[in-house]
Amino acid sequence: MPELPEVETVRRRLAPALVGRRFDGVEIEDARLTRPLDPLEVAAELQGERVAVVDRRGKYLVVRFDSGRALLVHLRMTGSLLHVPGGVAPADPHRRAAVQLDDGTSLIYRDVRRFGTWLLAEPRELERYLDDRLGREPLTAAFTTRRLAETLHGRRAPVKAAILDQRRLAGVGNIYADEALWRARIHPLRPAGDLDAEELRALHRGIRAALRAGIERQGATLRDYRTPDGRAGRMQHEFRVYGRDGEPCDRCGRPIEKIRAAGRGTWFCPGCQLPHTADKPDA
Repeated sequence: MPELPEVETVRRRLAPALVGRRFDGVEIEDARLTRPLDPLEVAAELQGERVAVVDRRGKYLVVRFDSGRALLVHLRMTGSLLHVPGGVAPADPHRRAAVQLDDGTSLIYRDVRRFGTWLLAEPRELERYLDDRLGREPLTAAFTTRRLAETLHGRRAPVKAAILDQRRLAGVGNIYADEALWRARIHPLRPAGDLDAEELRALHRGIRAALRAGIERQGATLRDYRTPDGRAGRMQHEFRVYGRDGEPCDRCGRPIEKIRAAGRGTWFCPGCQLPHTADKPDA
């Protein structure tokens, strides 16, 4: 599933192409994309809207219009957006929607597994909808070590599960949770509320560093994710633990192991990420 770095990459690439442009024509070809709303009605409502800002909140791409409305796009597992400068996209059995822009270009939405969603939100609905579902943004100045400590305080759940909870921390998914915990030298099954002050500082740094690394490399392409110009991301070539079971840790040389945490496949180093605070290795 595209996570914060992938969605932020899409936002940055699409903003120059969309801001100021009008939706001249909209075709929504898959009813699942807008359900329970009728896709024909949503398409008609979108037609004529002019883009003011291309934003992001957590894993949502937020296309804000001059009218105050916004289109919330969640890519889920296999969704992607392609900007076609010539306005003509090649035939694609996985195309779910197409937007014709007033400069002659097109925006194509494709989704192999059809889990992605489009929601047209009215001005008074938007922020409440997002705030009800999403917690703090981890790359803002307001996300401090203290805020992270407040988020994890008293939680008995494994720290991996805690930082995957979108209602508490927006945008971190399975890949970047594993990468952040490796950077912080914290075992993914440690109870979140047991982290001491030093570990919280390390985790705060680890989360932000892992996400920034993903953005700098235009995200990770493991299967379907592409940038809006059709290119693959590069972060998958620089994973420290994710997907690397059996390979040597870049830091200590021990083989990376895979376990289950928060119901997800989870990779960690048994030499660097020990299960108890008292067992922490020297820096």
